[in-house]
Amino acid sequence: MTEGTTSAAAEGGDTLTRLEQEGEIAADYLEGLLDIADLDGDIDMDVEADRAAVSIISDSSSRDLQKLVGRDGEVLEALQELTRLAVHRETGDRSRLMLDIAGFRAKKRSELAELGAKAAAEVKSTGQPLKLDPMTPFERKVVHDAIAAAGLRSESEGEEPQRFVVVLPA
Repeated sequence: MTEGTTSAAAEGGDTLTRLEQEGEIAADYLEGLLDIADLDGDIDMDVEADRAAVSIISDSSSRDLQKLVGRDGEVLEALQELTRLAVHRETGDRSRLMLDIAGFRAKKRSELAELGAKAAAEVKSTGQPLKLDPMTPFERKVVHDAIAAAGLRSESEGEEPQRFVVVLPA
């Protein structure tokens, strides 16, 4: 191995270790939250796309965990920000951690990928740009990825919270 390859491999290992540490800090924080709220849930940690990913899942009725998701994921978004702040407080580094509760975000990701694919198909057939409804940053990212996978370009326009995706013809 060359020196550049060795340092790149070490850097990749350092990144993985840092992301695993973020996940563990987040898991500890969320376990404390579940205890305070007297809710049952298991914490699952992973690293996906250079981000720590933490999920709260439950074998019992996920109805209790729905309280932590809220309407349209609003409580989930707030808990994600609080969890990121807890990680930041411990590490001193900004976290891009993703939180999922009761599979809400995974289901939403699937729905948004389908929306992006349908929008791309419509733009391919009409040749006209298509503006989608306003979305959160997470939602826009999933849609942008689906549109890119379909071979088209997309852009975000507008100001938060009314920022939306525009699908552009090839």
